[in-house]
Amino acid sequence: MTAEREVWREAAGVVIATSAYGVSFGALAVASGLDVWQTCVLSLLMFTGGSQFAFVGVFAAGGAAALPSAIASAALLGVRNVAYGMRMSPLVGTTPARRAAAAHFTIDESTAVAVSQSDPRLRQVGFWVTGIGIFLGWNLTTLVGALVGDVLGDPKTWGLDAAAAAAFLALLWPRLRQRQAIAVGVAAAVVAAALTPALMPGLPVLVAALVAILVGWFNWLGRDDASTVSAPEGLR
Repeated sequence: MTAEREVWREAAGVVIATSAYGVSFGALAVASGLDVWQTCVLSLLMFTGGSQFAFVGVFAAGGAAALPSAIASAALLGVRNVAYGMRMSPLVGTTPARRAAAAHFTIDESTAVAVSQSDPRLRQVGFWVTGIGIFLGWNLTTLVGALVGDVLGDPKTWGLDAAAAAAFLALLWPRLRQRQAIAVGVAAAVVAAALTPALMPGLPVLVAALVAILVGWFNWLGRDDASTVSAPEGLR
């Protein structure tokens, strides 16, 4: 199998897992009070799963009166995509048109698949295949979930809430080969888990990202490994 086909296969696995979770969003969005067309427009224009779930979660709890809070929660979770954009900007192309197009596809999954590659060309393949594939799949399954939400029942009973997390773990696991990478992952996970009950949606992710950058930048546990760089590749 060629390196490019391997990237396509890796991207396809992430696309399938993440797209399946779109059914859950479509069902939950309609259950929270949104119409089918409103649910679909949200996926088309916002297109970032964490922000979308935050929006419908807050909206479901407070209705129209909670709309400002719902928007704020979604925006906080979407801030992480700015960091992804800075990381992806040199990889997606030099023309303004390509960078403008890439902005909509710069999400967790496309960034993760791209930075997991060592060759610049393969990083572009991973980014575009994953980003466009998830965009198409997510919007299709959002429509399906919105239409058959009542028939589907609780999406968690189908395990769809774990699909995206499992895909991320599959991408992360091969990179945990050195103490420094393990330290970054553990520190970010512990901070996010500890702050989730106390802070509004979006903030724990941002704080965890800052902790990951701090631990990765100083490379406290990687100084004795001559084969490593001063910071994890995904943070440079």
